[in-house]
Amino acid sequence: MDDPEILALLPAITEQLQSPQTPFVKKAYQSLLTEDDIEEEEAKYMLAFCLADEIEKMNTEARDFNLSRYEMLLALLPSLPE
Repeated sequence: MDDPEILALLPAITEQLQSPQTPFVKKAYQSLLTEDDIEEEEAKYMLAFCLADEIEKMNTEARDFNLSRYEMLLALLPSLPE
């Protein structure tokens, strides 16, 4: 859990957890915390990993941010995208 690109997204995750516009982020976070072996910081890192994955796709495919895809990635947690 030391990828600098993912760590740089942690403030955005904190913001999304508090925002009424992204309730699915809080839902995914709370779901992760019900897992026996996942602590708060790891859960946030997993959320940031999904955000990083969508940003990478956005950049490589030269397209806008796909909120639906991001939401889908979060729903798949704790499995992480390849």
